[in-house]
Amino acid sequence: MRTASGSAGRSFVLRLEEGEVLHESVERFAAAESISAASVLAVGGADDGSQLIVGPKDGRASPVEPLRHSLSGVHELSGVGTLFPDDQGRPSLHMHASCGRDGRTVTGCVRAGVKVWLIMEVIIHEIVGVEAVRVTDPVNGFALLEPEGRD
Repeated sequence: MRTASGSAGRSFVLRLEEGEVLHESVERFAAAESISAASVLAVGGADDGSQLIVGPKDGRASPVEPLRHSLSGVHELSGVGTLFPDDQGRPSLHMHASCGRDGRTVTGCVRAGVKVWLIMEVIIHEIVGVEAVRVTDPVNGFALLEPEGRD
């Protein structure tokens, strides 16, 4: 286990509008506000055609081949994630969300492109004084979180 510690910073409330892309909007806002570490919550509508990464095709294969799922119709969304800089210093959101419609739910990573339907509410809780960065792993291609602190 690798760990780092920080303390609570600012809290932000965002209302994303129809057609905005969730991860792009959050990352753009984080860059503008100089947020380098945060927890992120999202609730709202995901539009038809939004994309989720729903797992690897084969969990033991290398390189990892992601599975994409396209939402058919408008879905309700509830998501939780973290925001840390990538290895270039840019804010990078890692959020998993569950999207439901008519008794069916799919869960996955929003980085493939979740478009807002009508509105989406996002809460960002900044973490100050923590050192962590997402570093691309050459074996699996994932941007893995590397906390810099106690081991």
